[in-house]
Amino acid sequence: MMTETLETPCIIIDTERMDRNIQVMADMVNKHHVKLRPHAKTHKLPSIALQQMEAGAVGITVAKVSEAEVMAANGVSNIFIAYPLVTVSKIERAIRLSEQIELIVGVDSLAGAQLLEQTASRLGHSLQVRLEIDTGLRRTGVLYEQASALAFEIARMPHLRLTGIYTFRGSLLAGKPTLDVAAAGQEEGKLMVQLAERLRAQGIAITDVSVGSTPTAAYAAAVEGVTEVRPGTYVFHDRMQARLGVCDLDDCAASVLVTVVSRPSADLAIIDGGSKTFATDVQPGTDPLQLRGFGHIVNLEDALLIRMTEEHGMVELGPLAQAANLQIGDKLRIIPNHICSTVNLHNQVILQRSDKLERLPVLARGMLE
Repeated sequence: MMTETLETPCIIIDTERMDRNIQVMADMVNKHHVKLRPHAKTHKLPSIALQQMEAGAVGITVAKVSEAEVMAANGVSNIFIAYPLVTVSKIERAIRLSEQIELIVGVDSLAGAQLLEQTASRLGHSLQVRLEIDTGLRRTGVLYEQASALAFEIARMPHLRLTGIYTFRGSLLAGKPTLDVAAAGQEEGKLMVQLAERLRAQGIAITDVSVGSTPTAAYAAAVEGVTEVRPGTYVFHDRMQARLGVCDLDDCAASVLVTVVSRPSADLAIIDGGSKTFATDVQPGTDPLQLRGFGHIVNLEDALLIRMTEEHGMVELGPLAQAANLQIGDKLRIIPNHICSTVNLHNQVILQRSDKLERLPVLARGMLE
């Protein structure tokens, strides 16, 4: 099966690049004597999660209970649900899962902690938890200055074992988006280590300080006192990471194969991938990335995926791309701005190893609950 015969649009994974990405991150984290717990939101594939663990990861991170259930059912034995669980049904599912594997769950509020405690007590079980800290992203997480008081309350709950703190901050520096990922990672690590020391001084036995995204992992891991990093995108990389300077475009293992379906004019080509094929959460022209278009079109230097509707992608062709004389039926490879959200739009990916292609269902696709 050659790529020319594949039905499009589809995601192709260059396994040689993926294998290299997995090993590079594992080696980097190991050098700092820090644990690696990759976020599986990027690939949503248990087989790749197991490959990451074989390369040295202690376990994986997920966002939802349903993702954890899929991963556990397919052999992943150490999972952190880095997300607040605030309904009884989800907590009961997490407790059932924790009876089969090593499981950690996130919490960021007193109300959430009380519900975890009540449910665990009723079921005669205990849960290992980590407190999520907001270090500037203004998403989930207790406010930094309120973390000590909340940690004290959680530590008193008999059926919860508060073992760590965690944050997700991305490429923020002093509260603003930045391309200086080194400074961002160092700041993130230092903030969390300082908080962990404060909590230990209160008598709370914090052992895990979990931080880091793909752009900041290398720098956060170097901060003394950080114990774990949770990068996700690195397994494939994408155009966003290349723009942040984390990788080269040649390191991007995942691309979307599309077909030219119409050529209305010399400077326009229409492809069969639109917003149901490519993620749109990383928009062009926004700070700090200031990307042009929704993806990098391989081997067409001045072509831009400039606009999308549900099933159509409008590719603007500059002089060099026009000279390539694209024909209806030609196939293009596009590295998306954000691969994580793109993978979740597809039922399967195609693994490409040398001249062999293998279809792999994205088992945790759509597992949002």
